[in-house]
Amino acid sequence: MRPRLERLVRELAKFGAVGALGFLVNVAIFNLCIHTFQLAPIRSGVISQVVAIATNYLGNRYWTYRHIDKSRVHRETSLFFLFSGIALVLENGILALSHYGLDYTSPLADNIAKNVVGLGIGTVFRFWSYRTWVFRVSDDGTAKEAQGGEDAGNGTDVPGTAGAGKPRAAATAGRKRVRGGSRHVDGLAAQEEREHGRQLLK
Repeated sequence: MRPRLERLVRELAKFGAVGALGFLVNVAIFNLCIHTFQLAPIRSGVISQVVAIATNYLGNRYWTYRHIDKSRVHRETSLFFLFSGIALVLENGILALSHYGLDYTSPLADNIAKNVVGLGIGTVFRFWSYRTWVFRVSDDGTAKEAQGGEDAGNGTDVPGTAGAGKPRAAATAGRKRVRGGSRHVDGLAAQEEREHGRQLLK
């Protein structure tokens, strides 16, 4: 239970670091679009989040979940952007509700709605969906495989190979018995020759 908890804590720490970078990218581009290019809040939010999603994918794929099997990259990429798109709708839906529904139109209100409330909900959803469906983190993943290799190297039985060494051990024991029997026969022959020699001297 403790190794599993430690892996989850490390995973959360890496995911949080990547998310923090994505957050900075998101906020910077969101405010750049609003204040510099004078774009509408929703359009600015979509643009900033698309760039942040690409940043998060690179960080999670090549750092947080770099140990996960990379043989299904196309499926993984499709699911990543699907769930990221759902999170995008959640975040910008909250922004739209605040800006157009509740008439909180100040830059501060837009940032709180999108980058605090919306981003918080979206982050929880992304973490759950990425580890459950995209990168497929399992309890018997690479850590256990590595442990199995170490046990095999130390001479400890690995599940599925417990009986693999028995035929070899039996053959070794058989060879030892044959060699032991040969030595016993040689000893009897030498003893008979000595007895025969004594009889001749008499």
